[in-house]
Order: sequence, then C-alpha cells, then structure tokens
Amino acid sequence: MVAASLSPRALYEEVAELLRQRIFSRELEPGSWIDELKLAEQYGISRTPLREALKVLAAEGLVTMKVRRGAYVTEVSERDLADVYHLLGLLEADAAGVVAAQATDAQLRELQALHQELEAAAVPGNEDRQQFFAVNERFHMQLLAVANNRWRDQMVADLRKVMKLNRHNSLLKSGRIEESLREHRAIMAALAARDSTAAVQRMHEHFKNGLEAAA
Repeated sequence: MVAASLSPRALYEEVAELLRQRIFSRELEPGSWIDELKLAEQYGISRTPLREALKVLAAEGLVTMKVRRGAYVTEVSERDLADVYHLLGLLEADAAGVVAAQATDAQLRELQALHQELEAAAVPGNEDRQQFFAVNERFHMQLLAVANNRWRDQMVADLRKVMKLNRHNSLLKSGRIEESLREHRAIMAALAARDSTAAVQRMHEHFKNGLEAAA
C-alpha cells in the first residue's frame, strides 16, 4: 500500500487501523515481532507516524512495547483473558439491565431484528462464521448504545479489542455458536419481559460460558 492511499489528516490513525485489522485477521499473530522498517516501506511512510500508530495500539493493549526489542503483538494469557471476560460480563450485564428497564419498544424491536440476523447466520450448513461474528458484535454494540453510557461504551470497546486477540479459540470451538445463540435467545426473552434482574443474570452467564469456550 502506498502513502497516496492514506489520509493526510491523521496519518498515524490510518496506519493504526491498518495494523489493527492485520492483528485481528491473524496476519500479524500474537507474540510476533513488528518489523517497523518493513512496514514503513510497505506503506510508503516514515517511521514517525508508524511509531505513533504503535503507541495507539499499545494503549489499546494490542501491542506490547519491549525495551530495546521493539513492538510485539500482544499475547493474551489465561489470566488476561479471564480478567477481560470478567469486566466485560460486569459492564454488559449492567447495560442489559438498563435496557430491560428503559428501552423503548422501537429500540427493543431493533435488537430483535439483529437477533433474527444472528439466527439466520447460524443456520445449519452456513459456513460463514465471520458473518456470525460480525452480527454478534453489532448486537452487543447496539445493546450498549441503547443503554447510553459513553464511558461504559469506551471501556467495552477497548476490552473487546483485546478479546479479539483470542477469538479463534472461542466462537470457533465446536458447538459454541449454537450455545451462544441459545444464550442470546435467553437474553432477548429477558429484555422482552422487561426483567432487569434476569437480563443481568443471562448476560453474566453468556460471558461466563464464553470464557470457558475461549480457555
């Protein structure tokens, strides 16, 4: 990719997004060294915006900076993963409780529509797991949007970036998509019933089971 394809308004942000997607796609694998010189040449840029981009990714937890050794794609330990899922469970369960109590009928219909997309993406014989991942994330992001707490949204967004480093060990586990779908049905039932207590509990269970599948 050449520099002409990158926006001059915030070059390091463009580079950070390119690297972020390469990390999520496993083109840059956890634990791998990031060759700054090679990447700068590939993108046709100096190392200054590249280093600024790496600082952004380091702040997100996707990159680890090592003294005199450079930047590496972060490896997520079992403890890291447990901590991330624990916090996500707390934050998103709280959001689910808010949605059950405060969402408008129209907002619940939007969530139900996303749930139906999730059902369609999980039909037997459908091999497009990436579609399930994408709709699943949209559902969770929409639920957070309805709960309407920008500080919680930012924390969840950062935690989910770290969670994606381990995605291939979670929803890809045999039977996990079907299990996840059943959990989503239970969450939707609690939301539809306006049962905040049940919504909180169902979301907690969803993340608990997700961690067990990811471990």
